[in-house]
Amino acid sequence: MTGVDHEHSESVVLAAQWLAEQNPAPQPIIPELRKRFPLTALQACEAAALSNRYRFLRKAHG
Repeated sequence: MTGVDHEHSESVVLAAQWLAEQNPAPQPIIPELRKRFPLTALQACEAAALSNRYRFLRKAHG
């Protein structure tokens, strides 16, 4: 599934929420997410992308 229909695991969502709160974001992002959360490399990439969506929505809606 892609787009809006895609469901993320709870770990991906938690990692994305955590990353969206970090200012500045840790570098490099993917290894940091994998160290802090039980994620595969693909899931860490999904979490990074989802965190960008969370940041965008937070800015758009205050």
